[in-house]
Amino acid sequence: MNSDKALEDVFLAQTPRFTDNDAFMASLTKRLDAVEYVKRFQEATLRRYKMMMLAAFVVGIISGALAVMYVLSTPADVPLFTFRMHSAVLSWLSENSRIIMATTLAFLITLGLISIVGNVQDIVRMRAKEIEM
Repeated sequence: MNSDKALEDVFLAQTPRFTDNDAFMASLTKRLDAVEYVKRFQEATLRRYKMMMLAAFVVGIISGALAVMYVLSTPADVPLFTFRMHSAVLSWLSENSRIIMATTLAFLITLGLISIVGNVQDIVRMRAKEIEM
């Protein structure tokens, strides 16, 4: 609240001087263009983040469904790998090897697809900037 009051006092203390010269209008136009550029950049960034979140959600659902299908279609009593040593941790790893591998596979697929979607969006944005110029 104190910073808001201090900010309000600063704005109230300002007395703008308006003149009828072209320099003022050029400066004002330049500032308004800068504000518009920042606004467009923020909107584009927000749109890109929303698309990335939607893509991550869809890819997560699809890769999760594939991982569940993989786990359900394979026999649960046959581990993917076994160890010659006997330890509680190694036994747990061999017993749950199919679930661990399915989860790892789904995670890697999701990361790969998110990076691909991000790269495609960056390329499209760079092409759009080239067209504007």
